[in-house]
Amino acid sequence: MKHEWRKREKKIYLPKNKPEIVEIPEFKFVTIAGEGSPQNKIFAEYIAVLYSVSYAIKMNLKKEAKKPNGYSDYTVYPLEGIWDITEEAKKTFTGTIDKNDLIFTLMIRQPSFVSDAYFKEMLEQTKKRKPHPFLEQVKFEKITDGKCIQMMHLGSYDDEPRSFKVMEDFAEKENLSRISKDHREIYLTDFRKVAPEKLKTVLRFIVKPK
Repeated sequence: MKHEWRKREKKIYLPKNKPEIVEIPEFKFVTIAGEGSPQNKIFAEYIAVLYSVSYAIKMNLKKEAKKPNGYSDYTVYPLEGIWDITEEAKKTFTGTIDKNDLIFTLMIRQPSFVSDAYFKEMLEQTKKRKPHPFLEQVKFEKITDGKCIQMMHLGSYDDEPRSFKVMEDFAEKENLSRISKDHREIYLTDFRKVAPEKLKTVLRFIVKPK
């Protein structure tokens, strides 16, 4: 049976638009790091290379005669990003972010049966079929978020501070605090095709007891 993350992993990817506490286990990701405004043209290229590798993994696994243990066909997971600002920008931060000061790690989750060796094989294949200099920066990583607060943000990315304020107030009531100002975003809609007011983005940050 095909694994559909929208149906099988709603707790992780389809929260309500109000804060909730969630425990996020270790997952495997294809990742790439960068910096600067997401409005720059080059940002789309980071995304493109991640999808190139992710679809190479998916489609070649379907064609393999011998499948890895635990294999099932699956829908490619959504794009995610961990966001922060540069250390230099933090020194003069006044509450308003200059998007050119952003640093990010973009990623696409991979099923647990994808191995490091298979990733490397597919990365090399992608370099030959769809060469791009950014492919040299793509990594395969295991990431564990642990205890987090998350919610669905509806609307423009520029309005996210409003949702983060709601999440931080919720954390305060639960006697929890953010471990840092960086955060994760999961993009359920394509900003290139959807009007800003209709965007759906999962917002998440890691917390600890006070």
